[in-house]
Formats: sequence, structure tokens, C-alpha cells
Amino acid sequence: MKRLAEFNSPSRALIVAAALAIVIGMTKLAAPLLIPILLAIFVAIISTPLLNWMRRRGVPKWMALGLIGFILFDIGSLLALLTTGALEGFRESMPTYQERFLMLSQEFGGWMERLGVGGSTEAVPDLLDPNKVMAGVRMLLSNASGFFMTMLLVVLLVVFILLEVRTMPGKLRAAFGITPEGEARIAQLLRAINHYMRIKTLTSLATAVSVYLLLLVVGIDFAPLWAVLAFFLNFVPVVGNIVMMIPATLLAIVQADVPTAVVVAAGYLAINTVIGNVIEPRVMGKGLGISTLAVFIALLFWGWLLGPVGMFLAVPLTASLIIALDASAHTRPLAILLGPAIAETPEAVKPLGETVDDMARPGEVMQEGVDPR
Repeated sequence: MKRLAEFNSPSRALIVAAALAIVIGMTKLAAPLLIPILLAIFVAIISTPLLNWMRRRGVPKWMALGLIGFILFDIGSLLALLTTGALEGFRESMPTYQERFLMLSQEFGGWMERLGVGGSTEAVPDLLDPNKVMAGVRMLLSNASGFFMTMLLVVLLVVFILLEVRTMPGKLRAAFGITPEGEARIAQLLRAINHYMRIKTLTSLATAVSVYLLLLVVGIDFAPLWAVLAFFLNFVPVVGNIVMMIPATLLAIVQADVPTAVVVAAGYLAINTVIGNVIEPRVMGKGLGISTLAVFIALLFWGWLLGPVGMFLAVPLTASLIIALDASAHTRPLAILLGPAIAETPEAVKPLGETVDDMARPGEVMQEGVDPR
């Protein structure tokens, strides 16, 4: 059987494209199985420093793993109860908003009609139909038990991954013959992802607390629900910070008036600007070194492939893909295209491994790339 290198370039490209299509198709089919595994892997990466810290202080391994599992389960249960309770309250209160919501949508459609957008009087109320919102809330509440079971499965997977974390390097060496250079590359990637996810979690928590206080002061209903939504959407790059403000702003229009909604939107913009563009870049350092275009494409690709979880993990998944592409001379050009901006002279281009190592060090000034928000 001929080796791949013996084929001419067009044939080799077709074979690689076919193999890639098969891998993507199989991944799409296996998404329900892969999603909890991927979530567990990234949670385990974040939890590993805590496990090592407890082990250095003499805590038995079984006790350390039990404590981590207990903490993760409690945090997940708290978020689940908070979210389902707020959604149930929102569903019960929806009829009180429905009449005003329909009236405002008709007024907005008439305003669009006067601006020359034909058919807006009928299209806008249909687009902003409260029944669609109610259907979405009912779907979320009906799937709450499924979310809880997925959370329990993720916690169990995290515990088992942490149980194997110290033996994994030896297994990888024996199974795949990984060289010391490959081990160093994997270690650099794990440090970079750990740093990114830890800082992103803290800034998302700060965003959620700030949103809760803003909505509490302004007097918008269901502030805990919008705060939880802000926490999770802050992980979604590029569009997350925009999407998080839409429900609370629309509710402010329905519950109060347009000036109140403007205050809410301005508050969201201020929070995202201060935390996302001032605080986060300073503590994040150089981030994961992914170009803005690559982040946006990754958001679309991983979101299509893995759903909302893919959007949530788009940045660390893309960083892992860049490291994998950089490991081969045939795919290194793709890694360079997905990576940060580089100097035009070849002498100034650093190897990607050194770049990722630099990214793992916090507190440094960012390069000419962008923060992957």
C-alpha cells in the first residue's frame, strides 16, 4: 500500500480532505457523548492545581478528590437551582408582561413602517411573539433533569480524570512514543489553558456580580437569572458580551420604559468595557494568542459541531488545535494563520511552542494580537 507521501499533491490533498470530512462527520454524530467528556477535561484542567495544592499539604488523595467532587457538585447544584427557580418565576410572570410586550412590538413595527421598511407592522409582532419565549422557557424547564444528570456525569468524569492525571504522562509515552519535546508542548498547552480558564472564570464571576447589582439597583425583575446568563455568556468570545444584554434590556422596556432600558444597556456596556477591555487583558497577559478572525470562525465552527458547549469552549479548543497543527510541518502553515500577528521578517518569527510558553506567564503586556473575547 502506498504511503501518503508518495501521492502527488492533488491526490494527497483529496485524501486529507476526505479524512477530515469523515472525522468531522463522526464528531458531529458523537457530539452527545463528547460534550460531557470535553467539559470534564477542561474542568479537570482547572481543578488540577487545587488537587496538587491539597496533596502537597498532606491531604490523602481520596479525600482531596472527594472534596473537589463535593465542591463541583455543590456549585453546579446551586447554579441549577438558581436558574430553574428564576425560569419558573419568569414563566409565571410572563402573562403580566404579554400585553405590554405586544403593544410595544406593534409600536416598533409601526415606527419601522414609517421609516420605509414594508411589512414591519405584521412582521415585528410575529418575530417578537411572547408565545415563542414561553415555549423556550418551557423547553428549558422540561430539560432541567437532563441538565442535572449531565452535570453529575461531568463531576464523576472529573474525579476519574484527576484520579489518572499522574499516570497519564507515562501512559502517553508508552502508547504513542511521545518525545520530550512533545511532552513539553502538551505541558505548555495545559498551563496556558489553565491560566485562561481560571482568569476567564474569575472575570465572568465579576461580570455576573456587577450585572446583578446593576439590575438590582435599577429594579429589573429576575436579576439572578440574568446574572447567571452573563456568567456563562462571558465565556463565549466576540458575541457573548452583546447577547447577554439583550434579554435584560428588552425586559426593562416591557417592565419600565425606554430610558430605563437605555440605563441598563449603558450599564452592561460599562461593565463589559471595564472588565473585558481593561481588567481582563491586564491579568490575562497574552491570552492564548489566537487571531480575531480565527476566534470568530472557531465560534461558528465549534458552535455548529458541539452546540452551545462548543461556543463555550471555542477558544481553548482552538488553542489545542493550533498546537496539534504546529506539530507537523505539513499543517504548520495553518497554525501560523490561526495564531497571533507576527513580524514580517522571518527572523522575528518565534516557534509556536515558545509563544504558548510565553502566553502561560500572566501579567505581561499583550502583543499585537487581540484578547479572544
